[in-house]
Amino acid sequence: MMQSSLEKLNQLCPNPIVFAPMVGLTHYAVRSSVAKFLPEGQKALWPTEMLNSRRIPCQRQDEFPETMFLDRANGLWPQLLANEDEFIRLSVPKLELWGAAAIDINMGCPVQKALKHNYGVALMGDPVYAAEVVRTTVKYATVPVSVKLRAGSEAHDFDYLFNFIDGLYEAGADWITLHPRTAEQKRKGEANWKLLLQLKQKFREQGKDRVLIGNGDIQCHEDIERMFSETECDRVMVGRAMCVKPWLIRNEPDPDPYTQGDLYGQFYKFVLKECQEHYELPAGLRRLRFLITQGKPWVEYGETLYGRMMAARTYEDVEASLEKFFSQKQKIIKRTALRS
Repeated sequence: MMQSSLEKLNQLCPNPIVFAPMVGLTHYAVRSSVAKFLPEGQKALWPTEMLNSRRIPCQRQDEFPETMFLDRANGLWPQLLANEDEFIRLSVPKLELWGAAAIDINMGCPVQKALKHNYGVALMGDPVYAAEVVRTTVKYATVPVSVKLRAGSEAHDFDYLFNFIDGLYEAGADWITLHPRTAEQKRKGEANWKLLLQLKQKFREQGKDRVLIGNGDIQCHEDIERMFSETECDRVMVGRAMCVKPWLIRNEPDPDPYTQGDLYGQFYKFVLKECQEHYELPAGLRRLRFLITQGKPWVEYGETLYGRMMAARTYEDVEASLEKFFSQKQKIIKRTALRS
């Protein structure tokens, strides 16, 4: 008997929380460090950075930080920019050979580099073309195929979004992750969680069992609980907050702010150790600096740590900066005004 999409997701990722794919953040050093906070024996899906289907055919396994899949046995979930049969045909089997447990198609990236090549959110302007990208990926894949997308353009109403997403499911997508912001919003404004509930309700009305992951504006455990209760989504995806609050992967109440500070310090040191072991210094320093750039709004004295990280020239400098900063109790902030 053929597995349903929900059964596939439950098998690969019984954990109710999933980590969001993010350029410069969901590389091996961060993935493997967040994984240390997952309850023992629990399985999850671990997203890669955004990978380009035009480059994958020429790349070697573990050659670059973005294709370093040393965690390939733990539920690797590569995210692919793709829109042409030729490159999908070459990339998908290669990613599976490298350990992909599922493959995610990016239809949510709003940056100009993706848009000019008709990747990312640009695909949301053409439902037929987008569905064909999914159909092609499914044709070459032996693992589940998912799609991560945004709410499209401000000009598109709910019916457009529903029909667009329904077309992706009909083309073979096993599950969809929706970040309910438009391309124009980028990271600003508020994510419209009501769209997630509307989608679940309309699919239910039509007798369609669709698996939907919710994403957007998750900063603490209370936000996770609220998204589940308000949207009826099947999983909650956490993005940048996970890079400061890795305990969110456990779906447990947040510790007190100073315990969070201790945990964040441990996490950052885990990431440093992995960078030291696996990345050349320039690549490792870039990633360590970017990690604090994205995380500092949640750290009470994050600008101090940021300044020290920007001044670091060696891994030893980073280690000394972390030891000095976390030698005093640090406080993690519950929510920040990230979207203003």
